[in-house]
Amino acid sequence: QVRVVESGGGLVQAGGSLRLSCGAFGYVQSRYSVAWFRQVPGEEREFVAVHDWRDMSYYADHVKGRFAISKDYDTHMLILEMNNLKPEDTAIYYCASTGREFSDGSYVRAQEYGSWGQGIQVAVAS
Repeated sequence: QVRVVESGGGLVQAGGSLRLSCGAFGYVQSRYSVAWFRQVPGEEREFVAVHDWRDMSYYADHVKGRFAISKDYDTHMLILEMNNLKPEDTAIYYCASTGREFSDGSYVRAQEYGSWGQGIQVAVAS
């Protein structure tokens, strides 16, 4: 069974930076995808970024140029570096993973992912 482990987040002033870490463990295959979604109360979970099974990263328009995914090869974790944070980035961020290979663009859909982390609070003060 796949287990998603995430850490990081916290409170920062607008313009500041935070990082989230995520690891997916228990896959039989070596190739899988890891994504981040975020959610605020009363709204649907929205796509933030994904690092897919081909080692390609894609970002939602609202974070493009500010967020970046990198890999920590020592810990097998993925890192989401969040820079120039804005108050509207405040949300609970969820890490998700799947071993399936996406059709074009479907990585933005939460239902594509079968394994989820517990969620981490990110708060950006104005």
